[in-house]
Amino acid sequence: QVQLVESGGGLVQAGGSLRLSCAASGRTFSTYTMAWFRQAPGKEREFVAAISRTNGATYYHGSVKGRFTISRDNAKNTVYLQMNSLKPEDTAVYYCAAGEGMVVRTTTAYDYWGQGTQVTVSS
Repeated sequence: QVQLVESGGGLVQAGGSLRLSCAASGRTFSTYTMAWFRQAPGKEREFVAAISRTNGATYYHGSVKGRFTISRDNAKNTVYLQMNSLKPEDTAVYYCAAGEGMVVRTTTAYDYWGQGTQVTVSS
């Protein structure tokens, strides 16, 4: 079992930055593929970014590539999402997820989810 707790969300103006953190319980954090998803009101949950459990390779949704950076610190059991040049369309609840398989961009591939943290970008 893995428990995930996100933090770092908030209200920011367009063009600003936020860093989300996701702290994981358990001693096997390094064996999990970690990902961030987001869900805006009335929309389906969508993939944002992921980082491999094997070689640290990173993957991004096209809409955030070049603006967002995912990273992990296995010693601290934490995954981060640095978000720069934020846009109003980035407004959503952001969820951290952990999976035992390879990087996949679908929600069904992830076994554990955090409770979410709200990110609101004003224009």
